Amino acid sequence: MTNSFRFTGVLTPVVMPFDEDLAPDTDRLIAQCKWLLSQNVNIAVFGTNSEANSLSVDEKIDLLDALIDSEIDPKTLMPGTGLCALPDTIRLTRHVARRDCGGALMLPPFYYKGVSDEGLFRAFSEVIERVGDSRLRVYLYHIPPVAQVGLSLALVERLVSRYPGTVVGIKDSSGDWQNTSALIRAEMDDFQVLTGTESNLLDSMRLGAAGCISATANINPAAIHNLYTNWQAETAEEMQRALAEFRDFIQSFPVIPALKATVSRYRGDDEWRRLRPPLVELDEESCNRLYSELDKRHFAMPGIAQAA
Repeated sequence: MTNSFRFTGVLTPVVMPFDEDLAPDTDRLIAQCKWLLSQNVNIAVFGTNSEANSLSVDEKIDLLDALIDSEIDPKTLMPGTGLCALPDTIRLTRHVARRDCGGALMLPPFYYKGVSDEGLFRAFSEVIERVGDSRLRVYLYHIPPVAQVGLSLALVERLVSRYPGTVVGIKDSSGDWQNTSALIRAEMDDFQVLTGTESNLLDSMRLGAAGCISATANINPAAIHNLYTNWQAETAEEMQRALAEFRDFIQSFPVIPALKATVSRYRGDDEWRRLRPPLVELDEESCNRLYSELDKRHFAMPGIAQAA
């Protein structure tokens, strides 16, 4: 019997802290995840903004175990498991299912370009069949601007039809509203569409989306959750404009370094600025500009300095 659990609301690909040896900093990650959960945001750990493709499979497994062993509810976790090598995806996805996580966010294999829907169907099918666990819930990850490999609506419908109760949703980070709206409108029973940005959250909710998975929910979680909860309120348009403007502001910088610099600033912890190469931290001028603009906006991350 498959598990009926489905994600709704706001999730974030939590940014990954590293120590001075560039190893993942488990304690800082746990503290950040617990703060995000206190802000009503669930955790898409090992997503794009988690520097996931700079982490090994062993590191991800160890980090996932540490999060759950720290008494974080596994149902709040949607770890990213899609990798280029089929055995790596199977191994990580199997572990996610065994730990009874709320779902697995699965990229397609993304190195080879111009692959067919048939090839992508076989890739997802091999993972699902070889994991062979009724607890597995797969959320497809459609992000062609980065992966350069997209998931057509026909492919999504085929996977849902072949694996009902297992392929249960999608994160659409295409940046293409026509694609997002087509996914939401498609007649796929109990299939959850989560947008990859809060910038179109209101329109998505009006069509029937389940929520969003947002990079900026790392630093602005309460405001995004507020729109998700109150999308039918008279002030919803105003909330949406504010969220979109703030996201555009953050995206005027390299996003992952800007998110980490912001966490660093409001935690009072310079260690948070560190990234794994090839990514690098914001230069001093950009960092000062970021902080100055945040101050002008009276931006705050309530409770984060005390979260441990």
